[in-house]
Amino acid sequence: MENKTNLGRRRFLSIAALTVAAAEFGNINMLKAGTGPTAAVVNRSFNNASFENIKQINAGVLNVGYAELGPATGQPVILLHGWPYDIHSYKDVSALLAAKGYRVIVPHLRGHGTTQFLSAQTPRNGQQAAIASDIIALMDALKIEKAIMGGFDWGARTANIMAALWPERCKALVSVSGYLIGSQEANKKPLSPEMELSWWYQFYFATERGQMGYQANTHDFAKLIWKTASPEWHFDDATFQRSAVSLDNPDHVAIVIHNYRWRLGLAEGEAKYDELEKKLAAGPVINVPTVTLEGDANGAPHPNPANYAAKFKSKYAHYTLNGGIGHNLPQEAPKAFADAIIEADSFTK
Repeated sequence: MENKTNLGRRRFLSIAALTVAAAEFGNINMLKAGTGPTAAVVNRSFNNASFENIKQINAGVLNVGYAELGPATGQPVILLHGWPYDIHSYKDVSALLAAKGYRVIVPHLRGHGTTQFLSAQTPRNGQQAAIASDIIALMDALKIEKAIMGGFDWGARTANIMAALWPERCKALVSVSGYLIGSQEANKKPLSPEMELSWWYQFYFATERGQMGYQANTHDFAKLIWKTASPEWHFDDATFQRSAVSLDNPDHVAIVIHNYRWRLGLAEGEAKYDELEKKLAAGPVINVPTVTLEGDANGAPHPNPANYAAKFKSKYAHYTLNGGIGHNLPQEAPKAFADAIIEADSFTK
């Protein structure tokens, strides 16, 4: 999950000094019922249909599985899922955007769904720079020069990184829970007991027992995270099982365990990403038009919007969605997320 939010609380301790007074971030809006570009926030998804066709393409070190909707000539939009979720978080969002003429690409991240490593020798690395580099490689393979990026959890962090390091490839950005770029150094700082408790699974994964437990109980573990991260989203078994299949990827456990151990400095990354990680550790600003979103019932750790507003230097808006919207915001409030993509696109006009 992220985390996403994961690096969320930890990273934000390191940038607490960026907290700004309410008077200084007038472009942060609290969405009220029936107002703003995302008025129908309680338009929850109970569509259990799967994507009809999953395409595959070699990109970087991966053969990436992805769904594609909309006209081939449309403005590209790349939507990135989190953990423990999959591309179906965007089933309804992608349909809404395709109907508006966008070309929507929804890839399985490494370790999920039909995405596979091309070589058995490639490290099963879950560090943030590796995942972001995967999406740049996917854009290259698809010959997409520039796209609107959207994401939540791991996907939001990945989209943040792309916008910060490769702004020329990102036309606009929609990020759930805002700015999620972090570093191993920032993650060394202890949190309050209450906040540490919210990261229980990160410490569980740091142990061999945790790795074995996740391997043995992947689906049950994921369902628990879904419930605690979105306590007011009453998804049914069919909705969960549709995404849970993606967690059966043979590299899934290795990627997840490495991701969380790397964050705490308990696992090494790959040297080829060292320079990227140095840049990310400095907390780079994002100079891409951005809309950030938060749900009013997000049960996962997440930062206060005031703490990250100063990180977005281009045209920017924030909306907190009412109606019991949790961590998996694109799936719980698909129209809200689609509207945010359209609004972010309008910022570039």
